[in-house]
Amino acid sequence: MGPASPRINMPLRRPGGGMGMMGALVTPLLAVSLPWATPSPQPTVTVTQTASPVPSAAGVTAEQVAEVQHSFWFKALQWFLGVPLQILIVVVVTIIVIGVSHRLIDRTVKKISDREAEVDEEEEPDRVRRDREQFGEALLNQRRTQRASAIGSLLRSIVTAVAVGIAILTILPFLGINIGPLLTSAGVLGVALGFGAQNLVKDYLSGIYIVLEDQYGVGDMVEVGNVVGRVEEVTLRVTRLRDQTGVVWYIRNGEILTVANRSQGWTLAFADIPIAADVDLERVRAAVATVAEQMMADPELDDSLLDEPRYAGVESVSGEAVVVRVVAKAAPTDQTAVSRELRARIKQAFDADGIRIPTVIRLPGSPEAIAGGKGSKG
Repeated sequence: MGPASPRINMPLRRPGGGMGMMGALVTPLLAVSLPWATPSPQPTVTVTQTASPVPSAAGVTAEQVAEVQHSFWFKALQWFLGVPLQILIVVVVTIIVIGVSHRLIDRTVKKISDREAEVDEEEEPDRVRRDREQFGEALLNQRRTQRASAIGSLLRSIVTAVAVGIAILTILPFLGINIGPLLTSAGVLGVALGFGAQNLVKDYLSGIYIVLEDQYGVGDMVEVGNVVGRVEEVTLRVTRLRDQTGVVWYIRNGEILTVANRSQGWTLAFADIPIAADVDLERVRAAVATVAEQMMADPELDDSLLDEPRYAGVESVSGEAVVVRVVAKAAPTDQTAVSRELRARIKQAFDADGIRIPTVIRLPGSPEAIAGGKGSKG
């Protein structure tokens, strides 16, 4: 069989564009009389491809690929690239956020503390300058350090709690847990804990305000309730005091309703001295003025005595004795020392001027004191 001849189509059309009756009759005749005009059927060739271990460009066969896909490590990798990888990413991001935030908080708090320490002496408030002179640089540094530590600890705790909470709420949906009911339950639990731990929350909130407002700090002499002592430590929950007998008191910040700070600015040292009722008060006034001049000239009292002692007047009068009061402005930490020194020097001045101090006698079983006319003369 030779090559197939091309089919000749000769449609007869009218000049108008359509095929006439002649064209309809001639076309089938041409198809019969010219067999070469009809295309012969082409032979159909079916190619069947059989699978053969043809190596790929990388030299790995299909059997090897299937073996790897069904191996334990491949399945473990597929499992890890799912939910575990998402959880790992959330955990890593949370750790990074917490670490960076803590570092920024520490640097910020340290800068603020250093800036307070580097304030020029001319620009210092009167209170800061006075505290620096009275307490010393070391004590003020300790106070600033504890205050900065408390504020930094509070900020770090807030950042950690928020970051961990967001991370947990992000991870739970990956595990197929619906967080809607969980949030509702957490709200109810939060209300219950709020009622149960309200004292603890009250302590922390009070501690925050104490630290931020600098109501008192390490080294201050304060009076809280019936406790008078020096502050040794201030945290967000408790304040530690040591009274004059050495007893350590731990007071919850939430229980501190009023506090008297005896270390801010100055304190008043006073001495009540009894004298005989017949002693001229002008002699007493002159003796006190002499003592005041001597104390102001004493260099050992420059740091503790802030102003000249003065005669305040008569405090009480009885039939046998008159009590006069002498006051002096002292540094907050030296109130007791100045009062003792003032009494001692007044006693010496009275003895030198012959001003009688009545002897106080207490009868057994009677709390009343009898002031006699007996006294000592210099």
